Amino acid sequence: MLRTQFFLALLLVAGCSGSPSRTTTATPATSPSSTVVRVTQSPTVTPTPSPTAAIRYVAIGASDTVGVGATDPATGSWPARVAKLLPPGSAFVNVGVSGSIALQARTAQLPGALAQRPTVVSIWLAVNDMNATIEPASFANDLGAIVDALVSGTDAKIFVGNVPDVRPVPAYKDADKVALFALINGYNSAIAAIAAKYPGRVTLVDLFTGSAPLVSTLTVSGDGFHPSDAGYQLIADRFADAMRANGVPLR
Repeated sequence: MLRTQFFLALLLVAGCSGSPSRTTTATPATSPSSTVVRVTQSPTVTPTPSPTAAIRYVAIGASDTVGVGATDPATGSWPARVAKLLPPGSAFVNVGVSGSIALQARTAQLPGALAQRPTVVSIWLAVNDMNATIEPASFANDLGAIVDALVSGTDAKIFVGNVPDVRPVPAYKDADKVALFALINGYNSAIAAIAAKYPGRVTLVDLFTGSAPLVSTLTVSGDGFHPSDAGYQLIADRFADAMRANGVPLR
């Protein structure tokens, strides 16, 4: 089975990403630490959602959403870079937690995201699930539940990133590249099917096509796994382009 074959190949990067296996508790080791920012000329912290904000943007994800690998994660993560493009008066909330798999995001991040009454949501998960050798179908069940809840519980436009071709990333140097590519395709097929379920509400952000610049030596940080500042900018650009194409008035 692919799960058995791929376990040893991905074991080395599981430690790098900090993602737990499926059998661990769904509660992350560290509790979510949401970043809430009102987008003004001088951003300030606000503890509650603003119903009058021009855009209420919430980011769901793991270490990439938090900004691990950036010089300044708080401002250098890809969602923070997207948030800088929001019109004045908007609000940005990052509920991402490093090491999260989709199951953990579903239980620990989704409630906080819903509470913000977002108008725009980004979701980028999957790589930690891959590293934990979780089957694509199981991942899809949890990601699908997150998207279902956001569609039914909010009016938000939802943007879901897929998996880049990470085979050149240094952390995967000893992985079975054929098996890795098959697993990436399996995850991306699952993500595409979830997005296709809600046309007009959920948009697939394609990080796989033309992903070579995202995984180059210049765009992977010194840990050999997470994006660098340059990498985070490229990811932010792809999400921002998708948002603009779907009516989000980014600058």
